[in-house]
Amino acid sequence: MLELHGGRRGAGRALAVFDAALKLAAEGIKEGGEIRFDFLQASSESFRIERDTFGELKVPSDKYYGAQTVRSTMNFKIGGVTERMPIQVIRAFGILKKAAAEVNKDYGLDPKIADAIVKAADEVALGKLDDHFPLVVWQTGSGTQTNMNVNEVISNRAIEMLGGILGSKDPVHPNDHVNKSQSSNDTFPTAMHIAAATEVHTVLLPGLQTLHDALAKKAEEFKDIIKIGRTHTQDAVPLSLGQEFSGYVQQVKYSMERVKAAMPRVYELAAGGTAVGTGLNTRIGLPFVTAVNKFEALAAHDALVELSGALNTVAVSMMKIANDIRFLGKVNPTQCEAMTMVAAQVMGNHVAVTVGGSNGHFELNVFKPMIIKNVLNSARLLGDASVSFTNNCVVGIEANIERINKLMSESLMLVTALNPHIGYDKAAAIAKTAHKDGSTLKQAALKLGFLNEEQFDSWVRPQEMLGPK
Repeated sequence: MLELHGGRRGAGRALAVFDAALKLAAEGIKEGGEIRFDFLQASSESFRIERDTFGELKVPSDKYYGAQTVRSTMNFKIGGVTERMPIQVIRAFGILKKAAAEVNKDYGLDPKIADAIVKAADEVALGKLDDHFPLVVWQTGSGTQTNMNVNEVISNRAIEMLGGILGSKDPVHPNDHVNKSQSSNDTFPTAMHIAAATEVHTVLLPGLQTLHDALAKKAEEFKDIIKIGRTHTQDAVPLSLGQEFSGYVQQVKYSMERVKAAMPRVYELAAGGTAVGTGLNTRIGLPFVTAVNKFEALAAHDALVELSGALNTVAVSMMKIANDIRFLGKVNPTQCEAMTMVAAQVMGNHVAVTVGGSNGHFELNVFKPMIIKNVLNSARLLGDASVSFTNNCVVGIEANIERINKLMSESLMLVTALNPHIGYDKAAAIAKTAHKDGSTLKQAALKLGFLNEEQFDSWVRPQEMLGPK
């Protein structure tokens, strides 16, 4: 575990460094994370020899990772490139390793080495070295191999900056320097939380806000359009189309509130050096703090299970909204289908996260990579799908006034308006007669003699049936 010695001086240093690193990461995210730098000229077919505790291994000369990373690719051939560790986790590691190097510099690490680590970690955080992280999610449950992958990449990139030889571990050692005072048991959960919080704030919440605002505009636009309501998939009493859409607006509003309510626990980080408990406010608004109890932070991942639960509820809302619009519309509902598939995937992701979170045995949960993979996938899918659904469906929705009026005027459920005037039994008789004869409610009412035409026109007014009197 990353430890700080020296009280407030080291704490303040970590805060400042972490703030700057998050700003860099935010810029990388804003630019789409597509930056690529070719620092090496070697052919991808050439190799260098590196060693780990099990012996020598060939490492591609154009890669910054080392022997332990190669060993992991040999031992965990599961799923291929589609199952790689989420790049959001890798970039979060860049932020963490930079902060650790700065703090270690304050407490004795050679400034030349520390500064090189900081520069290399910045490149990781900004996505400049994404191609050097080949490991899949399906590895050691504590994420140890990914922690070492990051250490090796930062070490070799720092060595290169200082004019050294890749793989030499000199003058920057992946364990002794990059991983100084750290353990994968606390760095990986720290990266998990940084990645999850960043994804929520940069993708999910903006996407939901976009959908919310578009639905709110439609609710206002449709406020005076009266339609027949549907319950049990059958005609019910009238409501306005605006009222119907206002329900969707409220669902999305609550979705955002549920996600935000789960975030305070996500802001608590397992590593003591990445934040110090006083709060960490950055330009992207992520108030990270040190976890109240480090034992809980390593042994359990209830905070991410809680967040996943909120995402699951968001998926439930999205399924409801997309299906309603699918059934109300008359054109090919491709965006609705995409949204409902996303919702189904998020629900499945939550099952996996639930199983993973419930299996934290003793002092360490070892389902970490799977948990964060699914949480990040859910946040990304819901955020992206919300924007796609908004831009390619919601903003273009128009009301078919002619069809709405026809269905409402022909609905036998308008008979409900007569109940206060002639009683339930007579109103029911009118509806049954109209249904049997294929006539309108007005024709049936006059035929049965329960009221005259003037009374019917005065009492059956859909625009006055939209709320309590």
